Amino acid sequence: MAREDVIAWVESPLQLIGAAEWAAAHRTTVPVAGRLTAQMSATADALVARRARFGPMEPYVGVPFSLLARHGHWLVGDGFSGQFRLAASLLRPRRVTFLDDGANALPYADSLLGRRPYSRPGVHERGLTTLFAPFAHEIVLRRALSRRAEFFTAFDFGHERVDALSDRGFGIRHHRFEWTRETAPAAAGLGARIVLGSAQPVDGRLDVADYLSWVRDAAAPGPAVYLPHRRETAAQLSAVAAVPGITVRRTELPVELVLAGAVEALDVRTLASSTATTLPLILEGTGSIVSVGDVAPAQREASA
Repeated sequence: MAREDVIAWVESPLQLIGAAEWAAAHRTTVPVAGRLTAQMSATADALVARRARFGPMEPYVGVPFSLLARHGHWLVGDGFSGQFRLAASLLRPRRVTFLDDGANALPYADSLLGRRPYSRPGVHERGLTTLFAPFAHEIVLRRALSRRAEFFTAFDFGHERVDALSDRGFGIRHHRFEWTRETAPAAAGLGARIVLGSAQPVDGRLDVADYLSWVRDAAAPGPAVYLPHRRETAAQLSAVAAVPGITVRRTELPVELVLAGAVEALDVRTLASSTATTLPLILEGTGSIVSVGDVAPAQREASA
């Protein structure tokens, strides 16, 4: 294979959707190296059923070195990833395109601009992650100087950030989930009110009692279907299921795929996450409202 051949190296369902959007936008077939998880497998099956322009799909655990070594253009989702830093430092891709990895797209862009450290927000890094950081960082910046580094994103980078990245050689291409919406089957009947689950309690960022209070408030206007986050624990889901008016609907698919076929207006309640950006695009034209909630100040103080 030529070292210019592209491969999507993806670790989350949102990254996999981004790879499908990139392939459709560029009208090319993309082989995929995908992290081996239940939701990744379900997402891949759903995208293939919609005829995503994917080539061979290889599940992996760890870093797929042999696949990456045979391809010069990497589509990757997480520029902060320790595995990306290691692979980029050793294999030195000729071209790199960053897909969305949730809201980290903006902090990563700012890291490339030197506006913040090259480290994942809110995480104390150590070990090999920090050892390879300067090498991977330098490789990405060098690729940008030769116009071989870009972002393919649904996030609004803002004019000033886009200009600063462009001045350093980075390409920026935005998408609005056009392919995902065009190929979506009719959404399953979930009702008019949707509450999106969160992993914030699992990550220790929010007290479980405070989280359940938010769920109760979100369901207060009437019955609601609760779509769990992929990392919620069984104990958390059991507590959520006990909230009056809540029906937990388990799915192995990301919410962007679950709701993409909606034709009627939905009332979606969520805590701050990447869905605040992705769902308004996914539900564009339906009259839906995506409300981003927060823990009440008194609750925040109690859980601090």
